[in-house]
Formats: sequence, structure tokens, C-alpha cells
Amino acid sequence: MVWSKLKQNLESFLCPALFGRVEYRATSYRYLPDKAGLCYIAVDKKNVLNMSDTNLIRWYQTELEIKNDSAIQIPITNEEIEAVRKETKGKVPEDRLKVIARGRKLSEYARELISAQSSLSKSNFIVVANKFLSTSIEESIESNDILLNILAIVDRRVGKKRILNMAEKIKLKHPIVQYFYELRLSTL
Repeated sequence: MVWSKLKQNLESFLCPALFGRVEYRATSYRYLPDKAGLCYIAVDKKNVLNMSDTNLIRWYQTELEIKNDSAIQIPITNEEIEAVRKETKGKVPEDRLKVIARGRKLSEYARELISAQSSLSKSNFIVVANKFLSTSIEESIESNDILLNILAIVDRRVGKKRILNMAEKIKLKHPIVQYFYELRLSTL
């Protein structure tokens, strides 16, 4: 699908409150074959998500940065604590079990975030946007793909009740997904 048609389709799915505020933009270099061009999402005329880098949202370079970020809150379930207890055969103190479970969950979260960040490019945006247009909104919301999450959050098919019920899941998503979630919440 050509960019203009893709952009038109994506913007037709924007929730009414964000129409005109959220824009999908792309640049390309016809005469410079080594330049792939950029694709980005703008909010209120500011580039918020460039597919090659970002200005406003924090990008993580290493797993250690994610583990040391105090803004990340990872909920730990009793099942995860029990799994650690069984694995250590009950030899670890109770308070330490929570620390171990949280560390493991943070490591998994870090790997997912870094892998999702590394896949952002213009060509990937076009592929993901086409996928978004052809799959259900539930799949897009549940996906680990940052772009699918963003496109689903600003979608008009996602209602107020569903947005409010997503609060816990959004805490486990990338900061850019959290940014678009907060943007959508501000329109309710």
C-alpha cells in the first residue's frame, strides 16, 4: 500500500478527540538511495516517536538501565514467588524471594523492551501499520510490538471502559506506549 493511502487509513481510525492532534508523517529521499527516509508520529505538531530515534521519550540502551530505573513498577504475583521458593527448595528467606522474583521479571521485561526498540524503522512501521489494519484490535493491544500498542491505544474502536481497564497492563509497556496511553486518558 502506498504511504498516502496507508496514512489516510490510519488516520480514519483515530479517536475523534485525537484527530488532528496525532499525525503520521514520513519523509523519503528519492535521489539518495542510501537514505531510507524517516517515519514518525507527531502529537500537537511535535515529533514524539521517530522510527530511528526519539527526542522526548527515554530509550534504554542496556538491561541494567531498565533494572535501575525507579520509574518502572513491576507487579509480582504470589505464583512467581512460589516458583522461586520451589526452585530454591525453601532455603532462601521470605523477603529475598520477592527480590529474586522481581529481578527475574525485570530481566525478562528488559529483553522485551530492547528487542522492541531495536525493530523500529520506517519499513517496519509500514509493515506493522498494514498488520494493524488487517488484525483485530484485541491482538494489537495484547501484542508486544510497541507500534501495534500505540496504534491500538489511539484507535476509536477502543472505548473508555477498555482504556480504563488497561491501566495495569500499560505499566509493563515501553514508556512511549505509556505516553500515548496518558494522551488518550486525557481525552476521556
